[in-house]
Amino acid sequence: MTSSPLRLLIADDHAVVRAGLRALLEGEADIEVIAEASGPEEAVRLAVDLAPDVVLMDLRFGGTARGSGIADGVEAVRVLGARAPAVPVVMLTSYSGRVDVVRALEAGARGYVLKAGPPEDLFRAVRSAAVGGMGLAPEVVGDLVGQVVSPAPELTLREREVGQLMADGHSNRAIADSLYLSEATIKTHLVRVYRKLGVDNRAAAVSEAVRRGLLELT
Repeated sequence: MTSSPLRLLIADDHAVVRAGLRALLEGEADIEVIAEASGPEEAVRLAVDLAPDVVLMDLRFGGTARGSGIADGVEAVRVLGARAPAVPVVMLTSYSGRVDVVRALEAGARGYVLKAGPPEDLFRAVRSAAVGGMGLAPEVVGDLVGQVVSPAPELTLREREVGQLMADGHSNRAIADSLYLSEATIKTHLVRVYRKLGVDNRAAAVSEAVRRGLLELT
């Protein structure tokens, strides 16, 4: 007897991306895309109404999330955890920073896959989540293991100074003026801080540095 296909909901704010994912996933005999959502609030509503076996959720939704009650994919995971706890969510995103991964997993995501990764990672994550497992891209697993077994990154004195001023809310120009450096030099220090913390933006850098005890919020 042939088993029923895995029922999937795709949530992404780009129509072209959704179409590509649908074509890719429906090329697998055991997967059926039952609906698409262009924003996090719509994704939650459809997931509650349709009870798919898995929701494939983008991390960030750009303009479609503005003005809605749900800010991004991570918050959608939290809301779904309360409204439809039996529906697992796999994050599919371009963002591989540790902070993003940890936020998603702490919210209850059952998988985290990169858009730039091979299709096999996506298929594996979806199928694993559908049966109660975890589906993580190899890059994500390696990064998380490295975070657990490695000591906190060492920031130089200058990187700490730049990071602390950033955490205090100062712009690059203000930081440069305060430390008597050029904006270009400040940007170079910030790039190094981002790399050491495994993040890709100011907010994530501050959050991760504070979490690791490298900076303090004043």
